[in-house]
Amino acid sequence: MLRRPVLAKIVADSLLYFDGVRYRMGDFVVMPNHVHLMASFASEDSMGAQCDSWLHFTAMKINSHLGQKGKFWQQEPFDHLVRSPEQYQYLRRYIRDNGAKAKLQKDEFLYRRYEP
Repeated sequence: MLRRPVLAKIVADSLLYFDGVRYRMGDFVVMPNHVHLMASFASEDSMGAQCDSWLHFTAMKINSHLGQKGKFWQQEPFDHLVRSPEQYQYLRRYIRDNGAKAKLQKDEFLYRRYEP
């Protein structure tokens, strides 16, 4: 579903909307059926609240765009703490290479690299 650029842009715009205010957004990739992202938050609670907000808002916008209702995302997102510079670099490469690993064309996913 997110292979469609207009829908991937809804997700990307949402991820960047409060960047620098509620969180700091790192790299992300919007794949046809899921999203990988790296972001830093002030607390675990703020991360949970923001993830819920992204899921609700993007589902509402995408469903509205498609003229449908109902569940869009899986129930529980997967998250974990990055514990070392090596793990950080590994995850950046994983996000960067996700589209190519899935054998997608450049217009079938949306990749954003954080540049400090």
